[in-house]
Amino acid sequence: MGRAALYCGIDVGAAATKVIVIDRAGEIRARRVGRTGAGPARIAQRYRDEILTELDLELADISRTCATGYARRDVAFADCSRTEISCHSRGCLHFFSGPLTVVDIGGQDNKIIRLDEHGKRVGFKLNRKCAAGTGAFLEEIATLLEVPLEEMNGVAQQAVAPVVLGSFCTVFTKTEILTNFRRGDRIPDIAAGAFESVVRRITEMDPLEGEILLTGGVVAHNPVIVSIFERRLARPVKVPPEPQFTGALGAALVAQSEDEQEA
Repeated sequence: MGRAALYCGIDVGAAATKVIVIDRAGEIRARRVGRTGAGPARIAQRYRDEILTELDLELADISRTCATGYARRDVAFADCSRTEISCHSRGCLHFFSGPLTVVDIGGQDNKIIRLDEHGKRVGFKLNRKCAAGTGAFLEEIATLLEVPLEEMNGVAQQAVAPVVLGSFCTVFTKTEILTNFRRGDRIPDIAAGAFESVVRRITEMDPLEGEILLTGGVVAHNPVIVSIFERRLARPVKVPPEPQFTGALGAALVAQSEDEQEA
């Protein structure tokens, strides 16, 4: 193992790349996140190198690196790769014990992962190949509303009477919003309606039973999503620390586990 016994996890998502470094105790030492862009492996390496500089480390101080996400196999410098399902599960189980229903809301897709009391995966659902219900959907709606994406959550929290938007097609939803404009609906009510649409789309994917755990960048940047889920499900839901990094954390924990098995 490296001198510092540190482990790197890389989650190359379709919208964002997350890189995290943990120590032997599983504590996060540093992290980076940014848009994936056209060169995911290059972005991942750049973020890793930035972390090394921040922590005043050398590459040899990273004992092992694991990659996950849609472009995980492109990260040639990683020692191993694992699916998003396994890494998100591992990251969640670092903070909570099973049984759990993990709902990951990403930039391009949504995942529902069911884990039993032993942490074993017993079910999985992925949304259809459509932007509706994802971060990309919210980004398009924010553009249409002329609201910066990072301000959508705050604007939605000002809603008085959220509008009802369709949950099945982004194109049709944008047409609906034009009707809302003509009708004089308030921007906060339309923004809140967009978040309601995201939650409705996810709850239509699969019945959400038991303990619900929300992860992903959409959850990290939009706490209003958590409130909507709790209202629709009529019970509290859980959110891990730094939910956008759950997959990267899981990858780092895989790297640590494999490194310790070989020691």
